[in-house]
Amino acid sequence: MRFGAALIAFGTLQFTAAMIVVQLRFPGYSDLGNYISDLGNSSISTWFPVFNISIIVLGICAFVGILLAWPAFPKGGTRPVGLSLLLLAGVGAILVGLFPENVNLPVHEIASLLVFAPGGVALVVLAAGMRPRSGWERLGLPSAVLGLVTLVALAYYVPTQQSGTTWYPGLVERLIVAPILIWAILAAIQLIGNRSRWTAPPGRPEA
Repeated sequence: MRFGAALIAFGTLQFTAAMIVVQLRFPGYSDLGNYISDLGNSSISTWFPVFNISIIVLGICAFVGILLAWPAFPKGGTRPVGLSLLLLAGVGAILVGLFPENVNLPVHEIASLLVFAPGGVALVVLAAGMRPRSGWERLGLPSAVLGLVTLVALAYYVPTQQSGTTWYPGLVERLIVAPILIWAILAAIQLIGNRSRWTAPPGRPEA
């Protein structure tokens, strides 16, 4: 299960690094005006393969890492719901890399929503299970806040994208994505550090 935590951390960190590197090689790129997916657009991004491969790796690492670390998350109904949503977000990330915006825009947009919406909801759902004595109580409030930031930004982003009135779309998209990436790092740290969660007590099966 520690390997699962390491995969989550690795996937998140390598994707963050790839975004920075590709952005530096993208003439005139703006965090405020450009979409994150522009980094994977083969018609305008010089290092587009790096971004697309990186987000596919992120999705794979997140998917496998969550499955491996599943028993270490707080038990109860929030675990299967929240982690299943994160698995869906991992699949969405893979599809984003496989279908860049200039290759198949409709599929790309659906894939992006599969990352954004389930990711934000998952953080709020998981936060509800991070109760006292769960071993995750310190991450409860940050999880809820990060999830709500994603969902509020997404609630603004979707209708304004349809009407073409999004104010600083690059910034808004980052307000959707960044909380999920931050949570992934915090969760990986929690998973690695909370040794008492790695093995279920005898006679007490995991939910």
